[in-house]
Amino acid sequence: MNGQRPHDERQQEQEPRRGQRPGDRRVVVTGLGVIAPNGVGTEPFWKAVQQGVSVLGPVTRKGCTELPLRVAGEVGDAFDPAGLVESRYLVQTDRFTHFAMAAADLALTDAQLATDPQSPYAIGVVTAAGSGGGEFGQGELQQLWGKGPHFVGPYQSIAWFYAASTGQISIRGGFQGPCGVVANDEAGGLDAFGQACRTVRGGTDAVVVGATEAPLAPYSVVCQLGYPELSLATDPHRAYLPFTDDACGFSPAEGGAMFVVEEESAARRRGATVRAVVAGHAATFTGTSGWARSRQGLARAIQGALAQAGCSPAEVDVVFADALGIPEADQAEALAIADALGPHAAKVPVTAPKTGFGRAYSGASALDAAAAVLALEHGVVPPTPNITEVRHDLDLVTGEARTVPLRTALVLSRGLMGCNSALVLRRGEGDRR
Repeated sequence: MNGQRPHDERQQEQEPRRGQRPGDRRVVVTGLGVIAPNGVGTEPFWKAVQQGVSVLGPVTRKGCTELPLRVAGEVGDAFDPAGLVESRYLVQTDRFTHFAMAAADLALTDAQLATDPQSPYAIGVVTAAGSGGGEFGQGELQQLWGKGPHFVGPYQSIAWFYAASTGQISIRGGFQGPCGVVANDEAGGLDAFGQACRTVRGGTDAVVVGATEAPLAPYSVVCQLGYPELSLATDPHRAYLPFTDDACGFSPAEGGAMFVVEEESAARRRGATVRAVVAGHAATFTGTSGWARSRQGLARAIQGALAQAGCSPAEVDVVFADALGIPEADQAEALAIADALGPHAAKVPVTAPKTGFGRAYSGASALDAAAAVLALEHGVVPPTPNITEVRHDLDLVTGEARTVPLRTALVLSRGLMGCNSALVLRRGEGDRR
């Protein structure tokens, strides 16, 4: 009987309120937290993104300096995990989870959301991760092979796991609502939004959602060297140049972003500021048989996200591009945007702020979503750093930020394994202009 009661309470709390159908539950963003190479916290991140600052630089992470990867986006000393996360959690988790816990705290503080002891199942957690805790896992495996099994710590069993961030955020916050993890590459950050929205529409009041990665550890970098899309350029200003004749791949990065998304009426009842509306999401899969195939899959994802949002192509005010940095992939993305948006594609501003700080795998699309929320609030399309001449028929914003009325943002992402995802965000009431 005692084991059954929490389950019953959870089911009751997840029931839509009387008179409200699940499909009527609108999902809004009320909190945002960012840990990125160009800024720890929303304000430093947005300032750097808006100004088009490029922080790509030489790889300095321990054990990585002699590897072929020369340029990446590192979070650096601006992030002090000991000052943001309790020591008991630090010792049992990897750097990617340190990022996630710190970003989640920032998002929860921004949303002014805390667990209600009377409703422990009202808040859930969804994160995305592609590689998990590579640095922690490598250290423990070195202990295993160098000294023996008795020198492997007990936390090896959980710290490497891609679900570690979801678990630790849930435990620290006391969030007992629906929790999950999206095991995916770049598209995972947007797919986590899709999962969170389904959870809220199903009856949960709020979900902490997002993605962070820490792929700059020796073992992790060696694995990435198998990707032909990885840029091995040595000049930070030439290493990541999507949509240009000089495109030679992408520069990886660490970090990511976490959000608080809520059912709108629940958020308004407690006086929360609505930063954005999560209006639509869709995903497809086109496999790894060539980037040209992603054209059809990405276009279908865009169309699906717009349909769910009840949004026409002409209503899209800005596109945050996937911007892989491989000529074939860039061409496929430009064509997918044209296929999905029609004549409007040639006029809509397109941007890829990540060329200034790198592509953080699942965290990349989460950071793009963060930049999109901030762009909608401020009415500013940030530039695409390091790029001057564009080879595709896109209105790619370069040089300086562009001030334009923004109501709807389209965020795109594709994974190296063939996933395609699109997210539609609408401007909320938290207009910062």
